[in-house]
Amino acid sequence: MAEIILLHSAQGLRPGVGAAAEALREGGHMVRTPDYYDGEVFDELEAGLRKRDEIGPEEIGRRFRRIGNEVRGPTVFAGFSLGAYGAQLLAVTHPMARGALLFHGAVPLDEVTEGAWPARVPVQVHHAERDPWVDESVVAGLGAAVGAGFECFAYPGDAHLFADPDLPGYSGESAALMWKRVRDFLSRI
Repeated sequence: MAEIILLHSAQGLRPGVGAAAEALREGGHMVRTPDYYDGEVFDELEAGLRKRDEIGPEEIGRRFRRIGNEVRGPTVFAGFSLGAYGAQLLAVTHPMARGALLFHGAVPLDEVTEGAWPARVPVQVHHAERDPWVDESVVAGLGAAVGAGFECFAYPGDAHLFADPDLPGYSGESAALMWKRVRDFLSRI
């Protein structure tokens, strides 16, 4: 069974990330939730984005790679929003990657590699239908790059981070369906 590295959003290692990790552990998975934000947690997205900008994109990339350097066995890289960028970066570059779960975000493939998506790494993307932070053309481009191992699920609404029970846009129905699809994905790996 692959370990899961679950990366938080720009709002930091919030309780919702811990709840997601516990839900995955209940399914028998080993889950790590590394903190790449120096222990800071933000209730407001804008404050989290200021922290992201303070750290800077190059340092955030280095922090993601350091997390990857600790991986020794088969791993599914997963992340929420900004953490989805890290999960995508590690899934495409790490030799032990066995899957990628991208929650509420995806980036163009050329932002994480100059090469092709590895055929051995399936991807699942989950986002709200009208999430203002998700570019459908980017998701479609990633799907074309991944090929047969790609799945994308769009859920009703426009809330970013709709699966975090502590945030205003939480949708219990969508979150439950998302976690069911995630468990199905993990069972195939």
